[in-house]
Amino acid sequence: MNSLVTAAKLFAIFFILTGMIYPLTIMVIATTAFPYQAHGSLIILPNGSVVGSELIGQNFSLPRYFQGRPSATSGAPYNATSSGGSNLGPTNPFLLSEVADRIKTLNVLGMPGPIPSDLVTSSASGLDPHLSLDAALLQVPIIAKERNISEVDVRNLVISYAINPQPFAQPYVHILSLNRALEERSGGIV
Repeated sequence: MNSLVTAAKLFAIFFILTGMIYPLTIMVIATTAFPYQAHGSLIILPNGSVVGSELIGQNFSLPRYFQGRPSATSGAPYNATSSGGSNLGPTNPFLLSEVADRIKTLNVLGMPGPIPSDLVTSSASGLDPHLSLDAALLQVPIIAKERNISEVDVRNLVISYAINPQPFAQPYVHILSLNRALEERSGGIV
């Protein structure tokens, strides 16, 4: 009986320490030292409206916008509450069918092949807001035509938004930021 009381006391102590005090301490430190990141890295317009997060992709389906990586989340695309990859292997018939359908859709939009894999496969989280520079550049002719802008201007915009993480890593772009810049150039807001 004595060991049961000791176990219950230890449980209560560790529950309070690790389940209440530690998380609250971390939350206070994070919101004080890193308020932008602690609140979701939200992208807020000057009028105060939130247009998205730097951490979560968005579904851009119109040909006048750069398309991002497909979402693997259940329910609505890019649903952060159900983050996770599909966990389908490279020979899974369902995955192969999805990839083939995505390639057909991109071909209908006028995208030439070969199509980079990040345009037809989702990331591990299913929420990736980034796309490889090659995949973004492949979309330049379609967007230039849809917006009646020169391909050179759209290409230069994409390159100006390229992020080069490390010397040997592949450059990438943040799709929401790129689409916002494209809209601002056209006089709209995304």
